[in-house]
Amino acid sequence: MKTPTAIIAEDEPLMRERLVEKLAEAWPALAIVAQAEDGDQALALFEEHRPDIAFLDIRMPGRSGLDVAAAIGTRCHVVFITAYDQYALKAFEAGAADYLLKPIEADRLALMVERLTRKLATPPADLGDLVAQLRATLNAGPGHLKWVKAAVGKQVKLIAVADIVYFQSDTKYTRVVLADGEALIRTPLKDLLADLDPKQFWQVHRGTIVNLGAVSGVLREDAERQFILLKNRPERLPISRQFTHRFRQM
Repeated sequence: MKTPTAIIAEDEPLMRERLVEKLAEAWPALAIVAQAEDGDQALALFEEHRPDIAFLDIRMPGRSGLDVAAAIGTRCHVVFITAYDQYALKAFEAGAADYLLKPIEADRLALMVERLTRKLATPPADLGDLVAQLRATLNAGPGHLKWVKAAVGKQVKLIAVADIVYFQSDTKYTRVVLADGEALIRTPLKDLLADLDPKQFWQVHRGTIVNLGAVSGVLREDAERQFILLKNRPERLPISRQFTHRFRQM
């Protein structure tokens, strides 16, 4: 039998590495021929290698996983990777493509391997309707971000957005600050702001977004300098002048 081949497109390196390891355990016969860190690279690698399977993170820089799937058409079996189960549950019922939820669990991975092993004997499905349905789901409300995948040491963890005290720009990364620690993500602050619930998360500085549930008060040192005080952390977060009006009633 021909050795099945696959590419993996996932923008977080540690998550990508973890998926490769899990696939090696669950499906030793599968050959991972290329790995991509964004949608544009994924499409180029697909055209170069023409794999049997493409593992595509739904949300990636540049082209999304949905964009790549639409471009691939019926030339490849697709497995979507997502941290957002509300996107997956109904959209995948038809079985046109499989999916993996983050964090990836062994039982779900084994089921995917079983399904794909059978599907490889048949032509890839037309994903047009599924991609359109997923796009509509992603664009519909409320759709606010519930989890972020973040690097913590040598691990990638899913962190509940509700547990985050604040986000802060840090060179090429964004710091995710929790009550008892912090992590790093690659998503720019402006992109986060578009996905966060505006009733819960406010931008207070060019480089800072704060969770209002973590705020204990505002310190006004003078007319020019104001700082946010936090419930479970000692630091004070400066408020830019353009955002001070939000806190006048506090």
